[in-house]
Amino acid sequence: MGDTNHTYDVIVIGSGISGGWAAKEFCEKGLKTIVLERGRDVKHLKDYPTTNMMPWEFEHRGDLTQAIKDANPVVSKCYAFREDALHFFVKDAEHPYVQEKPFDWIRGYQVGGKSLLWARQTQRWSAYDFEGPARDGYAVDWPIRYNDLAPWYSYVEKFAGISGNKDGLDILPDGEFLPPIELSCVEKYFQESIAKHYPERPVIYARCAHLTKPQQIHFDQGRAQCQNRNLCQRGCPFGGYFSSNSSTIPWAERTGNLTLKTDAVVHSIIYDEKQGKATGVRVIDAKTNQATEYFARVIFVNAAALNTNLILLNSTSSRFPNGFGNDSGVLGKYVAFHNYRARISAVHEGHKDIMTAGGRPTSAYLPRFRNVKKQETDFLRGYAAGFYAGRGNQRNTEGFGETLKDNLAKKNLGPWSVGSHMMGETIPKETNYVRLDPNQKDPWGIPQLAISMSYDENDDKMTKDYIDQFTEMFTKAGFTDIKSSDSKQAPGLDIHEMGGVRMGNDPKTSMLNKWNQLHSCKNVFVTDGAAMTSTSTQNPSLTYMALTARAADYAMEQMSSATCDLKFYCNAGLHIERSRQ
Repeated sequence: MGDTNHTYDVIVIGSGISGGWAAKEFCEKGLKTIVLERGRDVKHLKDYPTTNMMPWEFEHRGDLTQAIKDANPVVSKCYAFREDALHFFVKDAEHPYVQEKPFDWIRGYQVGGKSLLWARQTQRWSAYDFEGPARDGYAVDWPIRYNDLAPWYSYVEKFAGISGNKDGLDILPDGEFLPPIELSCVEKYFQESIAKHYPERPVIYARCAHLTKPQQIHFDQGRAQCQNRNLCQRGCPFGGYFSSNSSTIPWAERTGNLTLKTDAVVHSIIYDEKQGKATGVRVIDAKTNQATEYFARVIFVNAAALNTNLILLNSTSSRFPNGFGNDSGVLGKYVAFHNYRARISAVHEGHKDIMTAGGRPTSAYLPRFRNVKKQETDFLRGYAAGFYAGRGNQRNTEGFGETLKDNLAKKNLGPWSVGSHMMGETIPKETNYVRLDPNQKDPWGIPQLAISMSYDENDDKMTKDYIDQFTEMFTKAGFTDIKSSDSKQAPGLDIHEMGGVRMGNDPKTSMLNKWNQLHSCKNVFVTDGAAMTSTSTQNPSLTYMALTARAADYAMEQMSSATCDLKFYCNAGLHIERSRQ
C-alpha cells in the first residue's frame, strides 16, 4: 500500500460544494479523510482580502483593465470576474484546454472551489425532472426519483441554510426554508399580473442559500445572518451564504479526522488489477511537479464536472484502457449545460412614489411551465427564468466643465427597470463530449481536455419561445420599451456543465448506479455535476449536495455492515469483521 502516512479511510478529490459535503459526512462519522485540492488554501475570514474594501480602495474602482481582458478572453466574460474577485478565478493561461467548439470554461481552483463564487440559487428538482428522460426517451432513465432524494434535500437544506417560501408547487417542491427576503413592489406587481393572465405560471421568490434567520446549527458553524451586502464573490466574513469555506470544511476540520492537501493536482486513480479495485490516487504537486500517491478504501471524485471527466479519462489500465470505469464507452459523452442565451428588459412607468435602496442576494423566479405534464411545443423540455425589478438614478451628461459637473451631481430617479433571463434545459447528446487531447499537455504533464459542445435546433426553438412568451407577458403587464436579445454566447458561461459520468440503471449505457458508484468499481463514487443524467432547468448545486450526502451515507453503511454481500467488499477492498455462525 505504500507509505502508511499516505493511507486513509477515504480520499475526496476536490473541496468545492460537493467535495466539502463528502468531507463533512465522512469526518463527522469518524473516518480518516484526505481532501485533495488542486488549488491553494483559502481559510474562511483570513483569506478574503477584498471583502471589506470600499469602492475607492480599488485601483480601478472594481473594473478590469484592458490588459487583463486581453490576457483572459474566456474568464473575463464571467459576470463575477472583476477586480474584487480576480484572485478566486483560474486565469486563461493557468490551465489551458482545447476548444474543438467554442466553450467558455470558468473555474476556481482553491479550497472551496466555486462555492466562493456561485450565484447561491437553490431549487429542488421535482418528480417531473427525474422522470423527464423516461418520458421523452432522450438520454437514459435516471436510476432514482424525487422521493429517493427528498429526505437528503431536507438534510442538506437544514445545514446549509436556504431562504424561501412554501409555494406548494409540484414542479418545484418546497424545502426546509428560512424566511424569505421580500420581493420589490414591482416584482409583486408582475407576480399579480401573471397570476391574472397566466394562472399556470407562478412567479415566486427565488430560493437562495442565505441565512436570513440563522438557526442554532448555523451558529454552531460560526456563521451569522446575511447582511445583504451583495459582495458575495469576495468571500463573506459573516458566513451569511453557504460555502465550503465557511461551513462544511471547517466542520470537518473540527473533528480531527480531516487532512487537507492543497496544490495537489490529481493525475489519475490507481487501479489494482489483482485485487480488482481502486487503491488510491496519484497526485502531482502544483508547484514542484513531484508525484505522490495516496491510498484509501473509498474514493469520492468531486473535482467539478469537466475535471472529474478528465481524471477518469486519464486513469487508464489494462482493465480500463479507455478510462476508469468506462466499460460502457460513454465516459466523457452526453455532456450538457444550461442555455442562458436569452434576455429581455423593459420599463415600468408605475410605482413612481417608491424607490429601492440597499441590495438583495436574489430576486423573483418563474419555474418551468413548458412541456411539464404534456408535450405542447415543437421543442423538448423547457426553461425557467429569473425576474428582477429595480430603480436607479438617471444621469444628465449634457454640458461641459462646471455645467457638466452640476448635471452629474444631480440625482433624479428614473423609472423602474425590469428584466428577465432564461435558464433552459439542454438535451444530453453523444456529440457533446470531452476527451483527452493526444498531443497537448498542461503544465503538470497531464493531457489537456478537449471540449466539443454546442447548441442545437432544440435550443434555438426554446430560446425563441422564451423571447416570444416573455414579450407577451411583459406586454400584458403594461411594461414599455421591451427589448429582447439572444447573445448566442458559447456554452460555458452558465457554469452549469453536467454529465459525462452519468448515472443510470444499465451498465451498458451509464457509468454510475443509483448510489453514485461506478458500476465496474464499487469503491469509487462520483457525486458532482459529472454524475448528472439530465440537466433540468434548476440551478444544480443543491442537488449535488443532496446526492453527495446520500452517497456518503450509503458508502459508510456498506463499510460498517456485517450482513451485506461479501462480493461488494471483495470488489471494493473494504475490510470488515463478519460475524461467524
